[in-house]
Amino acid sequence: MRAFRIAVVAGAIATGAMSTAATAQMGNNVTGFGRDAREKPEKKQYVPAAKPQEKIFPLDATWTAVSLNGKAFGGGDRPSFMIDKQYRARGYGGCNTFAATAFPLKEQHIAVGPLALTKKPCDKGLSVSEQDYFIALRTAAQWDLVGSQLVIKSQKGELRFERAL
Repeated sequence: MRAFRIAVVAGAIATGAMSTAATAQMGNNVTGFGRDAREKPEKKQYVPAAKPQEKIFPLDATWTAVSLNGKAFGGGDRPSFMIDKQYRARGYGGCNTFAATAFPLKEQHIAVGPLALTKKPCDKGLSVSEQDYFIALRTAAQWDLVGSQLVIKSQKGELRFERAL
């Protein structure tokens, strides 16, 4: 009797193995005809094209001017500025200081309000350079971070800045 039970169990195991192999050969198709009743057609999802990563303007960082339209700012008193978390810009033009409201906008645009300036007398050459800097900053339209530099594009040209320590 015991031999009979072993033969029945071995037969059941063999039948199950053959059934599993047959199912695998038919592509896990339980019915053997067409699609399995349990399978659902694949839905293709719409995936929008990836947008370039939006850069975030570095608030509360002080930036020292390197150049305007490729012409380097000379001397130890180079122009600088910063925008704080309340969107107040303040800085130095090389002789005078300034304050304004500045808003970094979407798609790396920027809007700078009218500048409030001190009125110290300056050397004529420094005064011209400072005036060009203030006009470029006031008419700023776009910004970008290129390597370690902040680049601001305006009606007056391209201002380049380095992060101050």
